[in-house]
Amino acid sequence: MREKGLAGAGGAKGRDAMALKLLFRELEKHLKSSSGASVVAIDNKIEQAMDLVKSHLMYAVREEVEVLKEQIKELIERNTQLEQENNLLKTLASPEQMAQFQAQVQTGGSPTSTAQPLLPVPAGSTQVLPSTQNSGSSA
Repeated sequence: MREKGLAGAGGAKGRDAMALKLLFRELEKHLKSSSGASVVAIDNKIEQAMDLVKSHLMYAVREEVEVLKEQIKELIERNTQLEQENNLLKTLASPEQMAQFQAQVQTGGSPTSTAQPLLPVPAGSTQVLPSTQNSGSSA
């Protein structure tokens, strides 16, 4: 009798094991399908986050481009002003002053480092000096 009981118990254990395997297979299928869905959801969130970062970066770049365009515009205006001033000074400078200036440029000296004029100004003429105070206020 005892053997019969063991055989019957073994049959129940076999059915339980089979049910348990079936349950694990169903659970595994469910986990795979839901993890596949969660992977897609995570991918979608990552893509949304990347799009958000991209749009913020594009906005910041556009702002920086506008600032740089304004700075370029100001620098072009300043350069034009300095070129005009330079041309005026060249036309008003005497040949001796131009020669002295060229000599200083070749030796690496700074013509604006001294407060004294390069050459004495002849009586009755007007000396035009660069406006160093005004150039600092516009930058």
